[in-house]
Amino acid sequence: MTLPAVAPEPPVLVEARGLSKTFSRRAGPWLPRAIPVAAVTDVDLDLATTESFALVGESGCGKTTLGRLLVRLIEPSAGRVRFAGRDITRLPASALRPLRRELQMVFQDPAGSLDPRMRVGAAIEEPMVIHRLATGEGLRRRRTELLERVGLPAATGERFPSELSGGQRQRVAIARALATEPRLLVADEPVTALDASVRAQIVNLIAQLQQDLGLTLLFIGHDLTVVEQMADRVAVMFASRLVEVAPGTELFEQPLHPYSVALLAAVPRFERSRTLRRSGPAAELPASPPHGGCAFRERCPIAVARCAVERPALSPVGGGRMVACHRPGELAAPGRRAQDP
Repeated sequence: MTLPAVAPEPPVLVEARGLSKTFSRRAGPWLPRAIPVAAVTDVDLDLATTESFALVGESGCGKTTLGRLLVRLIEPSAGRVRFAGRDITRLPASALRPLRRELQMVFQDPAGSLDPRMRVGAAIEEPMVIHRLATGEGLRRRRTELLERVGLPAATGERFPSELSGGQRQRVAIARALATEPRLLVADEPVTALDASVRAQIVNLIAQLQQDLGLTLLFIGHDLTVVEQMADRVAVMFASRLVEVAPGTELFEQPLHPYSVALLAAVPRFERSRTLRRSGPAAELPASPPHGGCAFRERCPIAVARCAVERPALSPVGGGRMVACHRPGELAAPGRRAQDP
């Protein structure tokens, strides 16, 4: 009997181990000594080739910093990042520059990511010129192809960013990121600054481009209805650390970490009566996470004495899931997925 062939797992494109970033903050003139602020702490993360991976969590948890660390826009305080099997953490600028074309990022504010004095066409052509990917007529043809791919007419290339809407500017930013034919695209809350009417269009565009081009996508956001729609896997971040990593469907069906449960419970949804309500209570974030033990314990309804003295490590619990909790799955989760009526 011939056994069916088992498809091999896609190779890991991005691997982070022990990744940390600490910033220094001045408390004020009365306390001149800088205070260390941990933005990312001891993160281990793998992104598979062509995977759509989402990173979620409340504002200030460290999502954007982690995304920038993975593409080395900022330098880590500790840990390492490997891209396509190569350690890029300590690469000098001369060795890192050729890799930049494969690591691209779309930022939250499209207006801030485009030079207001540069026409759209020139902005899209610039990375191709820098990396010597096209010249002359080939450059202009490639610019037109990119504009059309993101749903904009070729004539948009002659306009300035200030002449475009927010959604159009974000499409231009996406086209510019795709100009170098990257392998990894980090989308840092790309729809947060947009009107609700165009958010779905941009999300659908990014999802379609990821499939068509075989991109590895890291989508950073806090809109869980969007994340559920497009992510193969989801990592939940709280207070600079990952607290849960799971396949997207399983996370939304049965979150195991109490913070994941609270995050999903805070998603508003419309009932059949069309009145807006929340799917559960949402605890408030304390002014600063407690030191030692689990950072979520002051908000956790099932915390025990152990949580105050022992920080839980992100550990596998089966089924490709990892949770940083001493009592995973013991808190009752919302009964319905975030998108259900």
